[in-house]
Amino acid sequence: MQIAELEYKSIQYRRAILSSIAHAGAGHTGGSLSCTDILNVLYNHVMRVDPRNPAWSERDRYIHSKGHSVEALYVVLADKGFFPAEKLKTMNRGGSHWVGHPTRKVPGIEQNTGALGHGLSVAVGMALAARMDGRKHRVFTLLGDGELTEGSVWEASMSAAFYRLDNLVVIVDRNTLQITGRTEDVMALEPLEERFTAFGYAVRTVDGNDVAALVDIFAQTPFAPGKPSMIIARTTKGKGVSFIEDAAEWHHHVPTADELARALAELDQAELRWQERYATITTRHSESTGLF
Repeated sequence: MQIAELEYKSIQYRRAILSSIAHAGAGHTGGSLSCTDILNVLYNHVMRVDPRNPAWSERDRYIHSKGHSVEALYVVLADKGFFPAEKLKTMNRGGSHWVGHPTRKVPGIEQNTGALGHGLSVAVGMALAARMDGRKHRVFTLLGDGELTEGSVWEASMSAAFYRLDNLVVIVDRNTLQITGRTEDVMALEPLEERFTAFGYAVRTVDGNDVAALVDIFAQTPFAPGKPSMIIARTTKGKGVSFIEDAAEWHHHVPTADELARALAELDQAELRWQERYATITTRHSESTGLF
């Protein structure tokens, strides 16, 4: 998928995320919007997956370690065809598998997550297993920056470096906010690049809300032979909606009917700007994705 198409996808994904959270009456709005572009590029440009055969042995693996922002992942998986988009309307309803954290009962989900700090350990194990089995697939995992205070993250990082897992790509959604405020006020993380470098990663930093920059940085992985790759994706929490951006209160906040209407109106304007920028792109992109 080309850059213009990816940019369009991100607009539509943000629409579906907001609508599904509003419909469900629960969800992690800010963190889902901050990682939208990362998931978009991974699933539509980088990873080898087959929605018709989610258990395909040669697929790349993705672990959503920041499990509380699962709404973004659900929307992308629905768009890819892992399950009918109608399932998004069952989120947080009795009897539905589409709950507030990833579960393997949902097609396309590799591992239950949500207990923060566990996803990287699982990803390291998968990457090591692939190496031992002589498999060529890669393992990707996305961590929230707030979960970096979990000790298991650093234990897993030591293992990733020790086993020289250059088939592992770790992304940090560095939006600088967690539920209780700024990460640097809760438990300082900087200098983050130097810390991860010291733990044995080959580290790069990128604008995590710029799909073109993400396409470029993923194309460079693995960054160094025999080293796990670390991408520090500097994002804005709530990206795409002005009154949600960089606001700690939107960590877990459900938009009201008025807020949803205002947010969708802003995304309508974003689509108009997209159309003006790519005036030569086919008009098929102006149609709804049908996600919600």
